[in-house]
Amino acid sequence: MRLKNKVAIITGAGSGQGRAAALIFSREGARIAVSDWKPELGDETVTLVKKAGGEAIFIRTDVSESADVQNLVRTTVSTYGRIDILYNNAGVGFSSPLSMSDVINTPEADWDRVIAINLRSMYLTAKYGIPEMIKSGGGSIINTASIAALIGSEAAHAYTAAKGGMVALSRALAVEFGPKNIRVNCICPGAIDTPMIAPVVDPLKKSGQPFMTSPIRRLGMPEDIANCALYLASDESSFMTGATLVVDGGYIAQ
Repeated sequence: MRLKNKVAIITGAGSGQGRAAALIFSREGARIAVSDWKPELGDETVTLVKKAGGEAIFIRTDVSESADVQNLVRTTVSTYGRIDILYNNAGVGFSSPLSMSDVINTPEADWDRVIAINLRSMYLTAKYGIPEMIKSGGGSIINTASIAALIGSEAAHAYTAAKGGMVALSRALAVEFGPKNIRVNCICPGAIDTPMIAPVVDPLKKSGQPFMTSPIRRLGMPEDIANCALYLASDESSFMTGATLVVDGGYIAQ
């Protein structure tokens, strides 16, 4: 198994990419700390992992809150003894009531909240998670950004800024903590069929229109991202850090 005896924190693991990763990582031998702000979703993921023969606990976390993130790290270590994998997957997007508009039409409070959930969360998990990873001899940090970090868009400017910040911070962390045997890499998904972008893709599903004008003419699935994260979490990517992997069906290659 590719993650045998490893301990993984996965934020936003109550649905979508995070849940897919929890199931795949568990199948490969990892013990999972399922983090989500919705207990019903987090508990459901834990149940699914256990039904598949894996081991998992749920820790309710608002990833933008320092006390919650500290509790997430502390509880994971007290339960499993270490942290080997930190998968920063939690985020807020088009399914949120927060503004996904341009800077002119985005309320200041919405801007701050989107940045807090999508970018401040990465700062907090790194701040409190990295010292524990160093104690264990190192590990892998995986950050879910977006193709919005790499291309311009006419909307979702707070989201775009946060995801761009994740890519930049991933590189900085990789340089800083590489000598401590901590690898930090970023995944930039394209359109993935998850609850986060349901308001965008559901109308297209009903209309029968193509999802994206990309070479691979389908919507991505959560497993497409989770399998990429599995590679980054495993020792197979041991010489890889500071990288940004684009998983978008070829959309930005055009």
